[in-house]
Amino acid sequence: MRADLLLIQDWIAPGARVLDLGCGDGAFLAHLKHTKGIRDCGLEIDTDKIQKCLEAGVNVIEQNMEQGLGNFQSHSFDTVVLAQTLQALQRPDMIVEEMLRVGKNCILTFPNFAYWRHRAYLAGRGRMPKSEQLPYEWYDTPNVHLCTIRDFDALCRAKHIRVLNRTVVDAKQRSSALMRLLPNLFGINAIYHISR
Repeated sequence: MRADLLLIQDWIAPGARVLDLGCGDGAFLAHLKHTKGIRDCGLEIDTDKIQKCLEAGVNVIEQNMEQGLGNFQSHSFDTVVLAQTLQALQRPDMIVEEMLRVGKNCILTFPNFAYWRHRAYLAGRGRMPKSEQLPYEWYDTPNVHLCTIRDFDALCRAKHIRVLNRTVVDAKQRSSALMRLLPNLFGINAIYHISR
């Protein structure tokens, strides 16, 4: 399981109703079921990953979240999770609104495109940055909306979204005093816990 998912598990209460958007193979939901007794639901569009969810005993729905979450009632989940997917969505602002409608609180993780090494790469080479976290070329990347920590903070202010908790981490999912002081410059990944 990815390290960012291990970090956010503390923000999920035991026995909570959890919706994981883009749940992948369901490993995170299976882990939460085992350790916290959550009631789970995952959304996924990849049929191979859906099969892995089913094999892991995870409740999964084949659904494209980009078409909305209209099949879920308001506040039907305690926590809605969107991990490392925000930047790949056509309308991330709409998905965040839908997440906040169906969930009492939401957890998002995303790469910070303002990280200093990305800036230096662009300035020095004049090309879109590539790194372990961003391994794609500009023409084949799934990332369609580059986002920074400041951008997401501005979205939260504009949409009157409360930030319950925010942390920024490096590639090994560790935080430091420097990252807390200048998160937009030194954080590689952003992790937000939000609500209305």
